[in-house]
Amino acid sequence: MKTYKIKHRFTGAVIFECKAESLRECVFAAVKARANLAGAYLADANLADANLAGAYLAGADLAGADLAGAYLAGANLADANLAGADLADANLAGADLADANLAGAYLAGADLAGADLAGAYLAGANLADAYLAGADLADARNVPAGTEQKDPPEPYQRRPSAETRAERAKRYREDHPNVPVIENLDSKILAAVTDGAGTLDMGSWHTCETTHCRAGWAIHLAGKAGYALEKKHGSHYAGRMIYLASTGRSPHFFATTERALEDIRKQAAEQATP
Repeated sequence: MKTYKIKHRFTGAVIFECKAESLRECVFAAVKARANLAGAYLADANLADANLAGAYLAGADLAGADLAGAYLAGANLADANLAGADLADANLAGADLADANLAGAYLAGADLAGADLAGAYLAGANLADAYLAGADLADARNVPAGTEQKDPPEPYQRRPSAETRAERAKRYREDHPNVPVIENLDSKILAAVTDGAGTLDMGSWHTCETTHCRAGWAIHLAGKAGYALEKKHGSHYAGRMIYLASTGRSPHFFATTERALEDIRKQAAEQATP
């Protein structure tokens, strides 16, 4: 393995280093070690689908980085440079993006619920279908016209083609070989909650053996492997991992029961189409 070094964007000082297979793996190690990555130079880094929850990346340079589907809930990205970054479907719930540069960033379908975007620069950013309920947009600059801080008509994610989803699922499976895969996942959840034997309740991960939320059902249907993943990563991230490996998409896990069921029906219908 090679020694990778994460350097400060301005001073060039090494702020974290380790032996790893790639820079991506080095970043994972840094986040796991709770390293202070403030000001890190990570422009154009491939961090798609990465678990960076709670990462401290204030002032980091992530311009052009691939963060599609990344889990950044609670991360500190205040004053970070995310210009042109791909954050499609990323989970940024509760993240600190105050004064961040998001010019031209692709945030379609991102979960920004409760995120701090105060003073952020959003010129040219794509926020189509982004979930902004409770987000702080005070003094945010160049907010795209039509941006609403409420549950949008299609809050789950952008609608990529089935081929794109299949490619993303394939890539995710290759990167995460231990994540269980459930073919036609939404169809199986729909069958479970409409045959009279099971119930969908978005108010809790698991209520009982036959009542779960959307992520909870994904975990439950994956059996022992699903519950082992939940024990290691928590309910939210485990459900998301199973969905990404199975379908190439990450749905909105905090929708109402009615809206979640509506989306499950739509996805099940798409999965049934050859």
